[in-house]
Amino acid sequence: MSADDQKRAAGEAAAGLVRDDMVVGLGTGSTAAWFVKALASRGLAGVRGVATSVATEALARSLGLAILDLNDAPPIDLTVDGADEIGPGLALIKGAGAALLREKLVWEASSRCVVIAEAAKPVAGLGAAPLPIEVVAFGHVTTARRIVSVLEQHAIAAAPRLRMAGAALLVTDSGNLIYDVVCGAIPDPAGLGAALKSVTGVVEHGLFIGLADLALIGRDDGVTSLTL
Repeated sequence: MSADDQKRAAGEAAAGLVRDDMVVGLGTGSTAAWFVKALASRGLAGVRGVATSVATEALARSLGLAILDLNDAPPIDLTVDGADEIGPGLALIKGAGAALLREKLVWEASSRCVVIAEAAKPVAGLGAAPLPIEVVAFGHVTTARRIVSVLEQHAIAAAPRLRMAGAALLVTDSGNLIYDVVCGAIPDPAGLGAALKSVTGVVEHGLFIGLADLALIGRDDGVTSLTL
């Protein structure tokens, strides 16, 4: 199976967890898109989605799914989303799709969170995938300097790089910028995450710790589960 086939298999397996009348968080990215398509094809009654990005909302509406704003949504029963890396204890790096802030807001409002991915995403330790850090645009260069200091305190020697969209700075759906950091290894993901959130100017980071309940991994021989 190709990586895309594995993503599709994982997305379809996750769609099988949804029941009538559920409120479902809809993730962002190529893997989450397979879940949204599979969910729409099931034709369940009363299902409403909460999208984590403008792109996901557009896809879901185009497929006939009802969409709620997070402000108006009842408690979310289930969120399904992809990941850039899946580490021990279902610790994740997310944010390659530039939706990490909205994704985390939806994840934290959910009763259950399921991550879906292809076979290459589970790793022995987080850090090879770039860690995105969403920052406010005002003073972002000084914020980046503070980020470097935090990284150094956690034994990470890496230079944050602004994410670009072609020749222009990438701007998130919330109007912020993203710095990506290739850490190599993250000895203490929870500690680093807490330290980054304490930096003035940092809005959110892509370390999702203690949020995923289940991972569905598409492999050549089918879909396997990872649990806590």
